[in-house]
Order: sequence, then structure tokens, then C-alpha cells
Amino acid sequence: MIFEVRTALSAPVHGRGLFSAFFLPRSQLPVSGRPRMTRLLPQAVDPILPPSVTSQARDLGPLESPLLWLAFAGAATAVLAVTIALAHRRRARRWGVSGSIALFLIAAITAVNSYVGYVRTPSDLGRLLQRGSGAMNVAGTLLRGTSDDPAEDSDPSTAGSSSGGSPAARPAAPSNANGSIEVLNVPDPAHGVRNGENYVVLPAGYHDPASAAKRYPVVYLIHGYPYGGPRDWLTSGSAPQTLKSLEDANVIQPMIIVSVDLTANRPSTDWECLNVPGGPQLETYLASSIVPSVDKHYRTFADRGHRALGGMSGGGFGALNIGLHHLGEFGTLLISLPYDDLNDSVGVLGGNQAAIAANTPRRYIPTMPFPQKIAVMLTVGTGAPTDVATAHRIAGSLQRRGQEVVVHAERGFNHTWHTARATLPYMLAFADQNFRTAPAAS
Repeated sequence: MIFEVRTALSAPVHGRGLFSAFFLPRSQLPVSGRPRMTRLLPQAVDPILPPSVTSQARDLGPLESPLLWLAFAGAATAVLAVTIALAHRRRARRWGVSGSIALFLIAAITAVNSYVGYVRTPSDLGRLLQRGSGAMNVAGTLLRGTSDDPAEDSDPSTAGSSSGGSPAARPAAPSNANGSIEVLNVPDPAHGVRNGENYVVLPAGYHDPASAAKRYPVVYLIHGYPYGGPRDWLTSGSAPQTLKSLEDANVIQPMIIVSVDLTANRPSTDWECLNVPGGPQLETYLASSIVPSVDKHYRTFADRGHRALGGMSGGGFGALNIGLHHLGEFGTLLISLPYDDLNDSVGVLGGNQAAIAANTPRRYIPTMPFPQKIAVMLTVGTGAPTDVATAHRIAGSLQRRGQEVVVHAERGFNHTWHTARATLPYMLAFADQNFRTAPAAS
């Protein structure tokens, strides 16, 4: 059965309106509202989450507020008005025009960011600026140095690089009660990846000696394309904060999140996580290099029942495509902002029709064998009707093949990081309920 989740505004609690989630089957018949987070479930359902978790994921960061771009636009208008009033003064006119243009540009940039949700905090902006060089890099370092973002305490991006040609994990800082983040370098020149920096988010207590024998399930998350990267799920996607809020609320059992690097060292190219003819073999790199490296370096349950693969937009396409190609490695798929056809990205396969057919889920799902069942969550924003229609098409196709599918919709969100971030708690909780029902692994 396919379930669709909708969001509704509940009655105010302690003076605040709180969002709660509920799900309905296609028949629109209501189902029980009993908690589903800690039960062993025979079929996939959409979890009901506490407001403390959902509000953390939905809230806007300080650099996403519409007030920011409105303030810049207002300032630009005021400067322009003063410039017009002083038009007879040449110097004032020159500085006024330059200032108003600069302010309008900043207003436009902040307006786009408010819509997309890519840069949430000053720390996120610092990371973005550090990708540049010279003054831009210095500005990014200063921004991050003055940030009060708690995620900075365990950010690995300032750690020194590991040496050698083999995969190596490097911690950013000593672990603490909030867990830690490490970088796992996985070079794989044979598959066209000179070096891949994969960010590993460890749960609280992972390095505690008392937990030395404990193993953990793993959720792999893929960034979008183009110009995406493995840091995106840590910043725009707020994965560390979401993992902590879910654990603090006792919604999920501890798990590891790996934000993978499928850029092939060229983030500007729209690879779509594919094995590209004559280019990087990114599907193989993920399944045959990253996953075994994570299992080698960390205490994981190394089986499909305790692995989930997810992503957003292009990364969501990659997670769907790779996951369906590797049913023996992944038991759960978490697809945000889904699509099932390469569309404008088909050119990366160079017209290879066999490769196109093999990497178009819309074509192959109706006839592909499913020797092992898979559970799938598809998340969308209702402000993106194409995403909603695509999610239901994928869900219907998989359901007709006997697979478990949940469609989760966030009211008013679009094809942006806002949706991916707001739905990540549901995806992690969905993965957790499948991890709990998976057979015990050694």
C-alpha cells in the first residue's frame, strides 16, 4: 500500500501553533494515531515526530529570513532616492548609484537564498567563501572563526589532510556528548575518482569506551548536482543537528550518517551519480569503494538491512538508481525531490542508448526483478507539483512490483533545500524503523 503524509496545523500548545504529521492511504481513510517510532512494524509507514524535532528542521536560519533581503532592498531604495535628490552633485551621484546597485545585488542574492535555503547560517556562508581563494577565503575563515554555531566544534573541514593513497579517516576534534564528524578519504583512481572526501557523522557516545563493542546502522546521503558537494548535507541539510534532535527525543536508535562525495573532483559537472562511459564510475565507486571503506573504518552492521541510501534532487535520482541496481547492499531508499528520468542530464552518457535505458528507473522498474524487498520513502514539497506527481508515479510503479513505499509531502515547500532539510527527520526515522525490523546481523 502507498501512504501519503500531509501536514496540518494543530491546536496551539503553550501559546504556539505546532505542526504535527499524520498519514492517509490513497483511500483517504484515517489510520490510527498511535506512536509508530519504536514499534516493530511489518510494513513501511510514515513516522509521527515530536514538534521539537520537526521545528528544528523547518525553522529558517538567520541568513534565510525574508527580512534580510527586504532590508537590503529597502536600503537600496533609500540610497537611490537620496541619490536622485542629490543628482546635481556629481560625486554623490556616482557613489549613490554604485551603492544602490551593490545593495540591490545583495538583496537579489539573499532573496534567492531565502527561497532555496542553501546558506542557513554565517558558518555556512564561511564554508562557501572558503571554497574560493585570496580575500574570499580569508573572509570565510573569519566568518567561521566568529561563529557561535555548535556544529563548528566538530567540523572536519579545518583538520589536516591525511597522507597516503589508502582510505583514511581523520577526526576534526575530540568527540563529545553531541557526537563528532570525521572525513573519510576514499581515493579510487581506477574508477575515475582522484580523491573523495566523505563526511561521517558519528552518534553521541560512539568513541566512549563503554560502547567499544557496539555496532551501528548507516545512512548514506548524496548531494545534488551540479555544484553540490558532501558538505551540503551538513550545512544546508542540517544532518548533524537533525540526528542529534532525533536521538535526544528518543525517536531513533543511534546511527551513522555518511555524506558521500560523488563529485569526481569536478562539482560543476552534472554526473547524476552514474557510471559514465569514458568517465568516472560513480555508481561503482559508491557501492564498491565507499561502502566497504565505511564498514572497514567504523563499527557498522555490514548488511543491507542496516543500510539506507538517500539523497536530494540529483542525489535523490542517484540514490534511487543505485539503490535499485544494488538491492543486495541497501534495504531502504530515502529520496527527496525525486525524479526517475535523466531528462536534460542525459547528455552525460554521450548518447549510449544501452546506458540510458539501464539508468532510467521510469523505464526499468516495471520489469525489473526484486529478489529482495526494498522500503522506499519519497519526500516532496506541495509547492512543486511536478515533484508530487513524480513521487506518486514512482511510488505506484514500485508498489505494483510489491515494494513498500511512503510518500511524505510538506505543505508549501518547493524543489529546494528547505524541503530536503524539513523532511530529513522523517527519512531518518523511516530508516530507523526498517533497521529495527531487519534481521540481527553480526
